[in-house]
Amino acid sequence: MGTTGKKNWWHIIYQSTLALIVILVTLWLGFEGYDYYQTPLEERFYHEHHEWFKASGLFGHGLGIIGTALITIGVFLYIPAKKYGFLEKYIRLRYLLEFHIFLCTLGPILILFHTTFKFGGIVSIAFWSMVLVVLSGVVGRYIYLQIPRSISGRELSRQELKEEQERSLAALAVVADQAPELYQQIREYQNDEKGYFARRSHFRNHFSQLKSQLGALHLDAKEHKLILSNIKAEMVLQQRIHRLALMQKLFKYWHVAHRPFALIMLLVVIIHIGVTMAMGYTWIF
Repeated sequence: MGTTGKKNWWHIIYQSTLALIVILVTLWLGFEGYDYYQTPLEERFYHEHHEWFKASGLFGHGLGIIGTALITIGVFLYIPAKKYGFLEKYIRLRYLLEFHIFLCTLGPILILFHTTFKFGGIVSIAFWSMVLVVLSGVVGRYIYLQIPRSISGRELSRQELKEEQERSLAALAVVADQAPELYQQIREYQNDEKGYFARRSHFRNHFSQLKSQLGALHLDAKEHKLILSNIKAEMVLQQRIHRLALMQKLFKYWHVAHRPFALIMLLVVIIHIGVTMAMGYTWIF
């Protein structure tokens, strides 16, 4: 119990640190270049720090390079690890996903400041593709979290969930003996074909009813608590089984939207880098 709490605590620190870095970097960039970025485009050439903040300047160009590097690392670190699982023994997939999201959020922010909030030509295609990738990534993160997973972050199969459910039902055998009607209601919830959101709203009401009926059996406190815990575990498992199929389907649709925008962004960025280098803008190299 203590170990789990400790892991959760460190996970919260990990997530908070990543979020804090994104917030602080964004605030610092906005504060550092506020006067330049709020200057009208036609007047920026005369700004005293134009050579520093402009897209081809030492600072602005550096932001573009670092931002692109962060996105590249985020993508090519997470996707192979997810597909081939070669980092599973070192880090949980969910933590790696969170690091992927961190890099692919901070990277676009740096690129946003690299553009000096000036969008035009082919670069605007890359920028808006990047925005759509980030937004769809937020949606994908939500869908990902709804898919039942093991402790290591591996996606559970329907068969694994069913086996876990059978073990949960076996633990409720005492209810079948003492209160067959209550046990029947638990099984009815198992076979309930309501939609995902309807089941979520129905869960609390149904659990409250079962809890009241269980209280009428006048069991001792320890047994009452154990049975109630098993009933809740069974209902949660059933929620997860129903959720699995829906979220897997949504995840497939999500890939249809997320991947093309990511590929468009990648292609335009490659072209942009190639043109930039051909014109001699090589930063400090």
